[in-house]
Parts: sequence; structure tokens; C-alpha cells
Amino acid sequence: MRSESCKRAVYSDNLPDTSVIICFHNEAWSVLLRTVHSILNRSPERLLKEIILVDDYSDMEHLGKPLEDYVAKLGKVKIVRTEKREGLVRARILGYGVAKGTVLTFLDSHIECYPGWLKPLLDRIAKDNTTVVAPTIGMINEKSFSSHCSEPSSVGIFHIKDMTFNWGSITDRARAGRKTSADPYKTPTIAGGLFSISKAYFTHIGTYDSGMDIWGGENLEISFRVWMCGGSLEISPCSKVSHIFRKKSPYKWGKSYNEILRKNSVRLAEVWLDEYKHYYYERLMYRLGDYGDVSERKALRERLKCKSFKWYIENVFPELDLPKRGIYTGEIRSLAAPLCIDSMSPRRRSDIRPIHCHGMGGNQFWSLLDTGEVQRDNICIEVSDTQKIIFNTCSGTKWSYTEDKHMVHKQTNKCLELTSDTRNVVLADCRLYKNQEWQWGRKREE
Repeated sequence: MRSESCKRAVYSDNLPDTSVIICFHNEAWSVLLRTVHSILNRSPERLLKEIILVDDYSDMEHLGKPLEDYVAKLGKVKIVRTEKREGLVRARILGYGVAKGTVLTFLDSHIECYPGWLKPLLDRIAKDNTTVVAPTIGMINEKSFSSHCSEPSSVGIFHIKDMTFNWGSITDRARAGRKTSADPYKTPTIAGGLFSISKAYFTHIGTYDSGMDIWGGENLEISFRVWMCGGSLEISPCSKVSHIFRKKSPYKWGKSYNEILRKNSVRLAEVWLDEYKHYYYERLMYRLGDYGDVSERKALRERLKCKSFKWYIENVFPELDLPKRGIYTGEIRSLAAPLCIDSMSPRRRSDIRPIHCHGMGGNQFWSLLDTGEVQRDNICIEVSDTQKIIFNTCSGTKWSYTEDKHMVHKQTNKCLELTSDTRNVVLADCRLYKNQEWQWGRKREE
């Protein structure tokens, strides 16, 4: 799995030990033990302080006494259990609380570690304990359980419009200073499921935000916090760990995942994004929900004297694609009926029609830009040659929004009108008529 340069790499003889923390909920027996045994079999014994299995309130029989009896024979493995369903964030905090290692290594419960995986992580932390380092993550096929781990070609990124993590190509900046393919490289964010961090540094920067539920967004929160508060994030090409990526979550959430992700993302936005939070909030149409009290996290940021999110963008992730902020954003709601302008599809050349307002953004989220374009994700509300209103590649159609709430097509000086049967929108001569009155979701604060 490793390149020849990784096999030739030499690491310090004085590396710190690590506690490996694995949280699980109703994990399959074979998958959980594949994880545990790959760590035991492929980690230098003196560097592996312990494996802490945090059971997040599983109710499957095999994860009770049978698991306890099994791990009792393994020596370095212990189980701690939550008293109720806590989710990944708070379960990891529980594992952190009992860990005795100098370094904490967080791993998911459905992974396989490969030979040589541990030393590259610990070596970077030994050189600088403010470095947080993640392995190169490979794939375990969810059907056949075969594994594959290729040479790294990605860094962790995110999209500010919906606060989602993704992978992006390694930039020239990330490659700068690397002498061989074995050298680690900087990354703006980490996936969050697999990484190592000094326990002392983890404590110093405030562990996790315990107000976050289940999982989602916690990886971005800790990524921003590390960078903005004096640390750095790296990916090691020589540490290889594969992970099962499932097509859908097998867990019961108690509430929708979107609701959980929104709460977690709003918490991190309120604390870390400064004025840039509005790029995300616009897409939520400022329906932030109950995200709890973040005053303690804001105080943590103040105490750590962390840099601004503007600094993060300029110095860590200048490639971040910031959407254009509109004069008006959100839904375009008819004042004649409870209907909103909808693109019907996220694809180009789809129809624009009035649909029941759902308040979820998506196809009903729009921005009226300073240029006069009404767009979403660089696709615009256009007027075809036959005067049909469509969602298509931006080609110069301009709109204005007037004090009498008319949407005026500048090229024809006609107004957007809801048809009398409320099934379509058309261009018509402007007049005082309820079907030509529209209400935007929000006006930009200058």
C-alpha cells in the first residue's frame, strides 16, 4: 500500500505513545474486531498505550458480555459505555476523559489499519504538538469488504453555502516544501473520522463542542479552531487506513440528519465564521433553529486569542469559492397566493414555476445580484426567445425589484406575473395587480 519513499522513511526513536479511541453504536462483530485486530497487529507495542472502545448505548446482544469476554483476552483493549445515546462528539469526549496516552488517535469502528500506519502520525506530533495529522484514507468495499488505498491526491475542503465537507485536489501550496512523496502536506480541513492529536493540545484548544449532537460539522469546527488558534492540519501519505463508506447511515437518529447537521453547523458558524456566516445563513433563509448556548465556545475563542475567519481564508484556504451575496436573497413569494418561484430542477434548462412555499431553500433559494441577475449556483432565471421563464446558463438577463414589489425584466420592461390559474409565471405589462407582487426573503444588510 505504501510508496517506496514511505518504506524508506526513518522516524524518531523517541515517539510518544497513543490511546486509540473508537466509538461505536450497534457495530457488526466482525467489522469491529477487524478494526481492533488491525490496530493490535500493525502497531508497535511500545507506542500503543491502549485501545478504548466507547460503546454509545448499543442494544445488540453481541456487544454486551460476549464483547467484554472477548476483549478481556486482548490485554490493551478496554470498553467504556455511555448511559444514554450521546452521539460521536460526546462519546469521544468520554473516551478522552479516560485516555492515558500522550497522543489521542480517533478512529471509526469500521476501518482497517495497514502496516506502518502509526509512526508517521506520531512523528509529526513529536516534532510539534500543535500539529493535527490524519492518515491517507482508503476504501473498504461495503459489499465485498475488500480494501484499497491509493496514493493521496486530495486535501480536505468545504463548501460554505451548506457547510459540507468534501475532497479537493492537492494545491501547489500544499506541495510546497515537500522533498519526497513521503512528506506530509497541509490541508484546510480533515474528514474527522480518523486523526491523531496531542492530548495536551486537545485539552488546550477545548476538546470538542459538547453542544453538538450525534455527528456532522464537528470535523469542520475542529479544523477551523486548530488553524485559527495556532495549530495546523496535515495529511500523511505514509499512514494508510481504509474505511467503509456506506451509502446510507444504518443508525437511528431520533431526528432528521439535516436538522442535526444544521444545529451543529450553526453552532460552529456563530463561533468561528465571523461575518462569513451569512453565506451559510442565506441558504438557510435565516431559519437557524435552536442551536443552544455558544457563549462558552465564544469565550474559548477569546481566551485562545484566535485569528479571524478572514485570516483563515487568506492564509489557509484562499481557494474557497465564496458565492456572490445578493441585494435580496431567499424565496421569491407571491403576495397573491402561498406560492414561491421554483426552478423545478437543479439542472439547466428546467422550467421556472410557482410551487407551494416549503421554506427549505433548495430550488426556492435565489439571489438578486448587484449585476441584476437572479441566480443560484451560477445558474440564472432567464427569459427564452419565446419569452418563457426558464432556469438556465446566465446569458445577460437583468431584473430589478421595485418599491411596489414588482420583479421587472429590464430588457423588455415587463413584470413577472403569476398567471390567473396560478400554474405558471409569465412576463406581462406592469400594472397595479396582486399577481405581479412578490416578496423577497431578506434584504442584504449593508
